[in-house]
Amino acid sequence: MVWVNAVVQGLMLGGLYALFACGLSLMFGVMRTVNLAHGDLSVVAAYGSLALVDSLGWSPFLTLLIVIPGMAIVGLVLQRLVLDRALGISALAPLLATFGLSIALQNLLLQIDSPDSRILPIGSFGIGSWKISGQLSIGWFPLLTLGVAIVVLLGIELFLQRARLGHAMRATRDDPATAQLMGIDSRKIYALAAMLALATVGIAGVFLGMRTTFTPTSGSSYLIFAFEAVVIGGIGSVRGTLAGGIVLGVAQTVGAQINAADPILIGHLVFLTVLVVRPRGLFRSSVLA
Repeated sequence: MVWVNAVVQGLMLGGLYALFACGLSLMFGVMRTVNLAHGDLSVVAAYGSLALVDSLGWSPFLTLLIVIPGMAIVGLVLQRLVLDRALGISALAPLLATFGLSIALQNLLLQIDSPDSRILPIGSFGIGSWKISGQLSIGWFPLLTLGVAIVVLLGIELFLQRARLGHAMRATRDDPATAQLMGIDSRKIYALAAMLALATVGIAGVFLGMRTTFTPTSGSSYLIFAFEAVVIGGIGSVRGTLAGGIVLGVAQTVGAQINAADPILIGHLVFLTVLVVRPRGLFRSSVLA
């Protein structure tokens, strides 16, 4: 039963990783751009939620009503002022631009707040659980996180597969020149993709802040987990992102049972194994599959 509990907890943790990796997968799937400021932007969302909690007394869940559209606007500004210009220079330029943005955001947050760890308070809901047996229990908040991750990822999947704008995104990624001839404005499509990606980053940042502590410089470590989940699932595969996050989460919790001192290391080793055995990921990594 101990191992079953480890797998169940890994599924819950994997939901958080998948939710966090969603925006990274979407931006790469549409624009073939890796946003190195992804983790720091999620921390910005967490601090934004914390500011609303402290000033207005709102629940962190209620702050999502402000954080999600706010981060979507940040995505639009990021695309228009940074990524759109960088994409026209070279393939390396967006990486350098977002790396610089990452450093700038970390230092800005340090100036605004402090290096101290912060957490978004959710009261007893954060520690409440459904006790199935003496050795198996499911936390209410981790279960909610997994459910939100599934809804968000499936919602994006349906949008890309069935909506006209979703078809335009896929067409732009497959062949931007031909899509342009068909009347699709690639700049608008990229802007929409960035807004959608950053909206999911806002959700992930708030949920991350409710689950664990965060600091102005913690975004880099979160980026690693998101990147590993995307690569395990298959770069550019939205449904693969969910699978990748769950694989990474289960690897860490099961690894904790094997060696309590190195659960993160076990997750990294699983990532490297998948990278060697299936470099394209567990799912086919065609665009937005």
